[in-house]
Amino acid sequence: MIARAFRIVFFGTPAFAMPSLDALLRSKHPVVGIVTQRDRPRGRGQRTSEPPVKIRGLSAGIPVLQPDRLKDEWFLDSLARLDSDLGVVAANGKLLIDRVLGKPRLGLINVHASLLPRYRGAAPIHRAVINGEHETGVTIMRVVKALDAGPMLKVVKRPIDPDETSEDVERGLAILGADALVQAIDEMSVGTLDETPQDDAAATYAARLTKEDGAIDWSRSAPAIHNLVRGLHPWPHAFTFYRGRRLIVLRTMVGDTSDAVPGTILEAQGDRLHVSAGGGVVAIREIQVEGKRPMSVREFLAGHALAAGERLTDRP
Repeated sequence: MIARAFRIVFFGTPAFAMPSLDALLRSKHPVVGIVTQRDRPRGRGQRTSEPPVKIRGLSAGIPVLQPDRLKDEWFLDSLARLDSDLGVVAANGKLLIDRVLGKPRLGLINVHASLLPRYRGAAPIHRAVINGEHETGVTIMRVVKALDAGPMLKVVKRPIDPDETSEDVERGLAILGADALVQAIDEMSVGTLDETPQDDAAATYAARLTKEDGAIDWSRSAPAIHNLVRGLHPWPHAFTFYRGRRLIVLRTMVGDTSDAVPGTILEAQGDRLHVSAGGGVVAIREIQVEGKRPMSVREFLAGHALAAGERLTDRP
């Protein structure tokens, strides 16, 4: 079969979507439109900023659509006028309704950051790191009405280093996913791409993150706490309380064993801030007082006296 170029409409918003968009812009398949979320206030100053995908699209002369609701008639009409062959979704952030799924001639495919059917849902990278997974990947899948349940088109795998954060893993998966996406579309364009149904019985769900997820339960094992800290970086972060004050824990290591009560500060001097867990010891490497900047443990302890023998808690 002779290869043809597909007219692509791209759905995406955050940094994870950028490598996929850039790969499409370098491919033979023209991006004829971009759908992204509205401009939002961000940062401490709450200044309105444009999504990265929007900025890249406008610089390439591509029409950008930013609907409040995907069922808005103006948006559906605009989407239809793009006359697209295929929709590509990469961290879009909104559930796609039937009227959107039916607009591109060949439907939509998604760059999903997990090895489906595991970790369907909003936070697959973070949940995989929190759960201590040693491997993850990207699945290029067909979008269907059920959440992340469509047939799989291409799968690529990547190891998770025991000290990597979700931010590290996401950066790597975004690049892997971009390459796999273009390969899948190229194969689709010549009719050589197979679709493999998912095993629904093996599916797991990666729930959206909340700030409450970050509360450290010191009765858990040291590896579990370490995984929580790196899994919630860069947001919403793991945290604990000392004398009622909230401390954000940014970097940790797994230390030796201890029979002290979980949460007990074992050592707090120099570069060493060691805390007893339900199994083992957590060595805190970077920490932040809420509202202040991140600090190394040495810098933090120089200005904050923590007493060995006292306890950290999961609530004030």
